[in-house]
Amino acid sequence: MKRKRIAILGSTGSIGRSTLDVVRHWPNRFQVVALAAALSVDALREQALEFHPEVVGLLDPSAAKKFRESWPGGRPPLVLEGEDAAREIAGRSDVDLLVNGLVGSLGLDPTLDALTRGTSVAIANKEPIVVAGELVMEAAGASGAALLPLDSELSAIHQCMRGNNANPPRRIILTASGGPFRKRAGESFDAITPEDALEHPTWNMGPKVTVDSATLMNKGLEILETHWVFGIPFEQIEVVIHPQSLVHSLVEFADRSVMAQVSEPDMRLPIQYAMTYPERLETPVKPLDLSRAGQLTFEAPDYAKFPCLRLARAAGVAGGLAPCILNAANEVAVKAFLDRRIRFTDIPRIIEECLEKCVRTAQVTRSALREADCAAREEAQSLVRERSPVLSGGTS
Repeated sequence: MKRKRIAILGSTGSIGRSTLDVVRHWPNRFQVVALAAALSVDALREQALEFHPEVVGLLDPSAAKKFRESWPGGRPPLVLEGEDAAREIAGRSDVDLLVNGLVGSLGLDPTLDALTRGTSVAIANKEPIVVAGELVMEAAGASGAALLPLDSELSAIHQCMRGNNANPPRRIILTASGGPFRKRAGESFDAITPEDALEHPTWNMGPKVTVDSATLMNKGLEILETHWVFGIPFEQIEVVIHPQSLVHSLVEFADRSVMAQVSEPDMRLPIQYAMTYPERLETPVKPLDLSRAGQLTFEAPDYAKFPCLRLARAAGVAGGLAPCILNAANEVAVKAFLDRRIRFTDIPRIIEECLEKCVRTAQVTRSALREADCAAREEAQSLVRERSPVLSGGTS
């Protein structure tokens, strides 16, 4: 059997590492052609020595220089650098599947490039679909390339709808763990620290995604993803809190039958599902033991405590450039929170102000998205400075 040739963007992050675990489990099924990271030279070098890719990419040119200088001997891979590295990898003609594990809007152009040339994309990077869902789905439709979600929730929807193309869903129910602050009193949210927000009760993710889970923005972004990937109207997409994180999402059909995908919370399962689709193969994921799982509970989200969920849905309904503005403002605000420049509760306030002040109505093109993204980031940075005692000249 010919091995599937894969390229991984964000190979040193949690999605990339889990993808390589799947490759280790099925070495006769996959060949790693290319790996890309931002700054993690040591981790990328270890991966390159193990998997022997033809190409590696690093966002930071100084990191690329260090990678070249630290190669231990033998034939090194071709080293690409800068923002175009991911696009060059995505555009390679010898890649069968691009795994996009990047964080943020940086993943938009590589995703579009790969889909346009007919390369299938397995995507955990929410932002390209959130920001430019129309463009992404048009590119996939025009070339016939598959777009396979890696989020456990969207993968669950994909699995539940498999074989039901003639039966459009009546309702999609996205499940959310609720993050670390589900039971915390809303009046204490001003005191939340980055360390508090990074203590996720279930999943091991990068800092930005973990904070998005704490604000429930992560689930808001998945509402927009679900709308675009599956063509579901926003009013048919619901969110429920499911702290046990065993039911990964549910699909209700016309007869009120509800199908759910249930498994241990392990990203290797949805990743392998996408990598081997349409086959299902044995995985290293431990089997689900329902007798030990205990009670499975569900509850409605608290929109007052977690306004990011409301803001994301509103941006999706508004359409146009609103999702782009939402995403850019959120990226800036989350980074500022992690840098201790704003409070946790400032994140949704900054996003809402940017949505009110920035131009949201325009035809969605790559150039319009770049302009909207830039304007939203500038506005968000201005709002951060207003709230930061250090940057505004006050005392900390």
